[in-house]
Amino acid sequence: MMIQVQQVAYSYETGKTISFPDFAVTGSEPCLLLGESGSGKTTLLHLIGGLLKNQQGKIVIHDTNISQLSETELDKFRGKHIGFIFQKNHLISALSVKNNLLMAPYLSGLPQQESRVREVLEGVSLQEKENANVNALSHGQAQRVAIARAVLNKPDVILADEPTSALDDKNCMRVIDMLLAVAKQNNSALLIATHDQRLKSKISRQIIL
Repeated sequence: MMIQVQQVAYSYETGKTISFPDFAVTGSEPCLLLGESGSGKTTLLHLIGGLLKNQQGKIVIHDTNISQLSETELDKFRGKHIGFIFQKNHLISALSVKNNLLMAPYLSGLPQQESRVREVLEGVSLQEKENANVNALSHGQAQRVAIARAVLNKPDVILADEPTSALDDKNCMRVIDMLLAVAKQNNSALLIATHDQRLKSKISRQIIL
């Protein structure tokens, strides 16, 4: 069991509280997280990724209750076990594509392997952009670099927040196929929050908020 969510509820500063359904996601069954705007999809991904603290309930990843970890332990745990694809790509504009990717293992205390960088860039059809500055990329290309960065460390859990919304049909299918292949290869739990109806043809399991 890779991800377990049990009796989780989150209270915003506005006073609004969202209660989430109980569910589990394993490496054998990728899952879509669906719901209208404001239903809490991004909040739930941030809770599972340890970017927000869950005020009620329990989130277990890889047999670890992440709400019991200190900030330092959580940072280390996240770097080794969780790959996060955000709506905004958070690439470092001063660095090349390759160096943006090499930051992922560096920050996690893992060895930096340029061969692995080339491998993931090939997976998103951006191998020719390895030495390009990220400012020279289109929005869709930058999103694919962010996806490559998220899977570089071969995480146990891949959390993706609208990873295909900026992509045309061809690149949407290419990216979702890559995410599914990486998840299968590493037996990673894959959870995708999305409005993108195109993904339903690829992933049948759905959690609706």
